[in-house]
Amino acid sequence: MIDKKTSLTRLYRGARIAAAATALLVMLGCDNDKEVDPPAELTEITTTRDVQRLWTVGLGGDSERLRLALKPNVVDGVVYAASHDGEVVAIAADTGKRQWIAKTKLALSAGPEVGGGLVVLGSSDGDIIALDATNGAQRWRQSIASEILARPLIVNDTVVIRTVDGHIEALSAVDGATKWAVDESVPRLTLRGTAPPVLAGDRIIAGFDSGKVLAIDPRNGDVLWDTIVNAPRGRTELERLTDIDAPARVSGDDIFVVGFQGRVAMLARDSGQIWWARDASSYRGFAMDEQNLYLTNADSVVIAMRRSDGAVQWEQDTMKRRGLTAPAIDGDALVVGDFEGYLHWLDKATGEIVARQKTDGERITNAAVSDDQRVYVQTDSGKLLVFRSAAREVKTADSGQ
Repeated sequence: MIDKKTSLTRLYRGARIAAAATALLVMLGCDNDKEVDPPAELTEITTTRDVQRLWTVGLGGDSERLRLALKPNVVDGVVYAASHDGEVVAIAADTGKRQWIAKTKLALSAGPEVGGGLVVLGSSDGDIIALDATNGAQRWRQSIASEILARPLIVNDTVVIRTVDGHIEALSAVDGATKWAVDESVPRLTLRGTAPPVLAGDRIIAGFDSGKVLAIDPRNGDVLWDTIVNAPRGRTELERLTDIDAPARVSGDDIFVVGFQGRVAMLARDSGQIWWARDASSYRGFAMDEQNLYLTNADSVVIAMRRSDGAVQWEQDTMKRRGLTAPAIDGDALVVGDFEGYLHWLDKATGEIVARQKTDGERITNAAVSDDQRVYVQTDSGKLLVFRSAAREVKTADSGQ
């Protein structure tokens, strides 16, 4: 079990890291010796993809500028979503009708994760709450006294939590009791964000602010391997930022990761060996299909890279500095959100912008979620919007139209 002294130590470490992240934002935004380029203005596009808004639900809990990890999760035709003021909802994906609402009274900041009959979320104060997926009733609640900015992971009978201070803790899915914990050192200055743990076969993969990736045995917390993907470079603390804040992507025996001011790399699942790596800088992350990675870099340039070797296939650079989210795959298109609440659809083959829709005008921090039929996006003001899109039919003379 974790004693009071350990909890207070974690609380101090979390506060220190949050202060460092705030200091970073101040330094980046208030350097009077450097001119900061403004966000790119949106230009006219030729719309070749039809986008329809299906339904909208207000969740409340404005989280502007907090950069939380709240995004919808779609499981078996039900959308689970949460707001910063503690409300958790289950909604029918096809109709937008609420199935249940739970008011947790917590400052929710990460999740929800759904699995094993549970809906699990984390809070800014280090609380973890597990709800019954069928009706929203509370199953258990636990606290680890450090801010949570990464979606929890459910692995069989274990809930894995990652906090901002480099701490990973496994809790029992039955009652929230601690099973094991792993700690990784965190630099004094980091970006605000945390890579969520992901499951890769029989191991958990987690990226850290030190530029390191760990593989952890979910049964006992043993570290199976660790690999430095982003080694710090430069003399100043800003130059040496190497955070891995984006979730890793897993395909069979291959693991793909990307870091800030570092590299995008493919690693072997069993050993952590780096098969290839290319210079890249991203804290947003990427989507992936059978051929390519689709990456949003730190300048809001969307890049398609070949999975086999990282070779660049195309770049879309007309939306620089618009705070683009990581892409989500929507059929034969990609969709990204920006700081003004716009959604942009890009052709997967070319990167051309083929459609654009405005949401509620508020920032979109987290990537959209897509299934075979719909795209779900949550804005920082707490609006959940659902869209359907399809490529527009090309009319030809031979068709008689």
